[in-house]
Amino acid sequence: MSEALLKLENISYRYPDGTAALDNCTLSIRRGKRTVVLGANGAGKTTMFLHLNGILRPSAGQLYWEETPLDYSRRGMRDLRSRVGLVFQNPDSQLFSASVREDVSFGPMNLGLEERIVRDRVADALRAVKMTECADKPVHNLSYGQKKRVCIAGVLAMQPDLVVLDEPMAGLDAAMQKELAAVLDHLHTIGITVIIATHDLDFAYGWADEAIVLRNGRLLAHGNAAEVLLQPDVQTELGASPLVADIATSLTLTGMDVRVNGYLPRSKSELLKAISELHRQENNL
Repeated sequence: MSEALLKLENISYRYPDGTAALDNCTLSIRRGKRTVVLGANGAGKTTMFLHLNGILRPSAGQLYWEETPLDYSRRGMRDLRSRVGLVFQNPDSQLFSASVREDVSFGPMNLGLEERIVRDRVADALRAVKMTECADKPVHNLSYGQKKRVCIAGVLAMQPDLVVLDEPMAGLDAAMQKELAAVLDHLHTIGITVIIATHDLDFAYGWADEAIVLRNGRLLAHGNAAEVLLQPDVQTELGASPLVADIATSLTLTGMDVRVNGYLPRSKSELLKAISELHRQENNL
């Protein structure tokens, strides 16, 4: 089993107005896993994310980084935020420099790194999100999708172990969503643990290794994404089920077995490939 990077143990949080945003949550973010967090608006997703890099401190309970309790001193938070990068839902709340290069440079420069190291980190980060050609562009001239990628680059320049993204697909058209999904896959490929909040159940079902489902600040379910997202109580809470799973199950019930190695397809491409393979086999009989 993958080791826990971050562990939340009996975490509760109340906002100053008395709203209970998290209520006795216990869960682990495992190294190397692609994790999705789902739940209705107000379920506690953003509040949980703000705890993961110390922006919020729990009213009760304890967070651990690699089994060590979080250190909320200035030095401890600086170290944590160099290892846990948070990308907000609205990129305009995270971008503030004049140019793309300046914005991505901000974090590593604040670490006191040599100019050569900062320059190399910025180049690598922009390359990872395919924004190299925009390095000297003014931030305000970028599209919404490009701004999101610059935010991710700014986090990557810190060389974190964990990248946390709050609803990264929100506001993006289909083409931009596809581009961003490719970026997320690249992060996973190079060994970065990725956790995102999303309302897109089909994307979550096809992309994630693990799923966390929150309801009214409490943990409803946590485990293998392909299993969690097919649980009746989870589907009731989210108001939907993965479309690919519904289609694959219906086809199987009609005698068209689209399972691959005993498992239902988890994405549209996997489902279409399975149907094409069945068609090929039938034609070869």
